[in-house]
Amino acid sequence: MFVSRPNLSQTIQTSLQRNPVVALVGARQCGKTTLARTFVPPESLNYFDLEDPVSLARLEEPITALSPLVGLVVLDEIQRRPDLFPILRVLVDRDRSPVRFLILGSASPDLLRQSSESLAGRMEIVPMGGFSLSEVGFEAQPRHLLRGGFPRSFLADSDTGSTVWRKNFIQTFLERDLPQFGVQVPAFTMLRFWTMLAHYHAQNWNASELSRSLGVSQPTINRYLDTLVGVFMIRQLQSWHANVKKRQVRSPKVYFRDSGLLHQLLGIRTEHDLWTHPKLGASWEGYVIEEAIKALQPQDAYFWATHSGAELDLLLLRDGLKLGIECKRADAPRMSVSMRSALADIQLDHLMVVYPGSRAYSLSDQVTVTPLDTIITDPDEVWSLART
Repeated sequence: MFVSRPNLSQTIQTSLQRNPVVALVGARQCGKTTLARTFVPPESLNYFDLEDPVSLARLEEPITALSPLVGLVVLDEIQRRPDLFPILRVLVDRDRSPVRFLILGSASPDLLRQSSESLAGRMEIVPMGGFSLSEVGFEAQPRHLLRGGFPRSFLADSDTGSTVWRKNFIQTFLERDLPQFGVQVPAFTMLRFWTMLAHYHAQNWNASELSRSLGVSQPTINRYLDTLVGVFMIRQLQSWHANVKKRQVRSPKVYFRDSGLLHQLLGIRTEHDLWTHPKLGASWEGYVIEEAIKALQPQDAYFWATHSGAELDLLLLRDGLKLGIECKRADAPRMSVSMRSALADIQLDHLMVVYPGSRAYSLSDQVTVTPLDTIITDPDEVWSLART
């Protein structure tokens, strides 16, 4: 099965027309290198893989290697050579500079800090994850939910093959990749934390509870979480603080960004395992949230909850609009007290209740029950409902 990524390719092309440097950032093994090679072939002199000794040797004298180049230049795994950022600034600031740079990075904190200091006003960041549901097609949704979007996991010949790949990915990520990113935490300790975090998926962050379980301090636990957020494994969804009298939940929620890794750490291997697992609802919630954010491309994303029990899974903001998303794994979702509270307290423009069914229907003028397929295939229609 071949999976094309035309929307992402177009986004990169448009960004390169606007800016001399474009940073394509995302998790290891999510397909950044494969996509970059559709722009510049790996045998080209304009392609540098900073994990390849040959490329590193060519960059011993970076000004000498880069200054004669014209057109698009790819620098893969840029976080391994942060010293290149000031050099890129010099090269793109030349009069009528003949070069554009596409830089790929797998660790956001260092990459963004270095780039913001050296390339402010010259660089655009394009985030990238694994295959989205819109890219693999809605007919593949059950497999996509189970295996996640990492290309080699999704495209494996069998569920067993996908499981083996994800197991090896987790081991390699902990033992090799994190130390390369400067993370000095024993692999076994981080595996325990990551596995415990899987059981907190879609829940409010509670550092004190996890710190007691692992026997480390709360600042240490928060540092572990920041590490996994920074390498695109975990999403920390912040709470929306509306100006209402009700006491509101302030702590963020944590979600695995890839459902396949979540299922691997929960011991879910097959669709049967998933349908009978107590975390099925939480898995569906996180999956819908990730796909909705990818498809709807909001300017900001939050959740909302009060201490009295009212909550909204996802609040998306774009161009002054407030769109609410509720994730319901039910045959026929109905209006709830919580939905009415969200509409009134947040003053939503529209509320979409996303469920696994195939038929859309209205619960009120402001509330629509919709299949996930609609969110993915017609995002403009979703936002148009918020405008009306």
